[in-house]
Amino acid sequence: MNSQFGLASVWSQGDIVIRSVAVLLLLMSLASWMVIIIKTLDLLRYKKIARNADGFWHTKDLAAGLDSLGSDPSNPYRQLVEQGCEATAHHRETQTQLRDTLDMSDWVTRSLRHAIDDFTTHLQSGMAVLASVGSTAPFVGLFGTVWGIYHALLSIGAAGAATIDKVAGPVGESLIMTALGLAVAIPAVLGYNALVRGNKSVLHKVNRFAHDLHAYFVTGARVSAGSPSEMARQAPRTKV
Repeated sequence: MNSQFGLASVWSQGDIVIRSVAVLLLLMSLASWMVIIIKTLDLLRYKKIARNADGFWHTKDLAAGLDSLGSDPSNPYRQLVEQGCEATAHHRETQTQLRDTLDMSDWVTRSLRHAIDDFTTHLQSGMAVLASVGSTAPFVGLFGTVWGIYHALLSIGAAGAATIDKVAGPVGESLIMTALGLAVAIPAVLGYNALVRGNKSVLHKVNRFAHDLHAYFVTGARVSAGSPSEMARQAPRTKV
């Protein structure tokens, strides 16, 4: 015997509004899961790239370091190195042409910051979809619930009977729309929070690499991570 309740019953007995709400929730769920899966794969790839990027500082020269980062044009670390090289080359070319020489540190900082901003924009693409689904899906489901209850009450009023067996079925089926809205919104919210934390971790490593690159292009040496006592011993002493 076929069940008279459940999703199949909601779809078969619902009007065009209920069916449209159900289709909309399905599309929202598919969009959020696609973003979650794609962005998760991207984060895993960028974390793997970050682990390999430390080998850049163990190469003999800049050309070898650039080769160690691979040929992937979407590699943010390779993009930073290329932007830094272009900035320093452009700075050297303009020194003999401009009356006022541009500051090397500011020029490199500007170029690296542009590369980081472009990567941040790429990293955060799709996050607005998760935020929109997480905030609107419960209300879309609630709209379907209110519309379903409204039509259920009209049917009960037309039948002239309000017994529990006539009320429980239509109202329960309408409440399924609220459950569907929550089922769509909860994964979107959890996925959004997890991806935000992952993006912050990736951007932290990219910014740290850019900071070391800035020091290399300006001073010719990578920023040391030594302790304050070691840095104090290495600092030149001034005679009083």
